Amino acid sequence: QVQLVESGGGLVQPGGSLSLSCVASGSIFSTNAMGWYRQVPGKQRELIATINSGGSVDYADSVKGRFTISRDNAKNTVYLQMNSLKPEDTAVYYCNSGGWDSYYNAYLPDFGSWGQGTQVTVSS
Repeated sequence: QVQLVESGGGLVQPGGSLSLSCVASGSIFSTNAMGWYRQVPGKQRELIATINSGGSVDYADSVKGRFTISRDNAKNTVYLQMNSLKPEDTAVYYCNSGGWDSYYNAYLPDFGSWGQGTQVTVSS
């Protein structure tokens, strides 16, 4: 089973930037699709960015144009660059290792594969 460790969260002012990292171990990272989720208390965990093994990416409308997902297979790491942050981006951010449905071009999460999460707080 894959193990995931997120890092890079913190407190940032509105309009600022943060870069999150997620290191994976225990699987063949290069063949996995990866996703970033976020969750605020009382709400469902939200999928915000995905990247498949070929490097194709997709974003939720709420972060499109502001966030960038990328991966470095040599380092078994997926990144989330977050720019123009808003207070509504405040959440715990999680990465997930999953599969890819090439027919529907959709991410297939492994709900048993989560890191501990990293808190992002956007506030002045």
